[in-house]
Amino acid sequence: MAADLLAKYGNNVTELRLIPSGGGVYEVNKNGKSIFSKKELGRFPELDEIIAIIES
Repeated sequence: MAADLLAKYGNNVTELRLIPSGGGVYEVNKNGKSIFSKKELGRFPELDEIIAIIES
């Protein structure tokens, strides 16, 4: 997903961090604010879903 986001947004991305974790945690943050939490929703996000959230 990170490669797809970088391909779409290129130099418009100021920061993209992948942080290894355990326990099924998968968080997506924008400007320090959580925009998706696998732990809360019980599923991984779809790329189009993350793009829609980023662009809203």
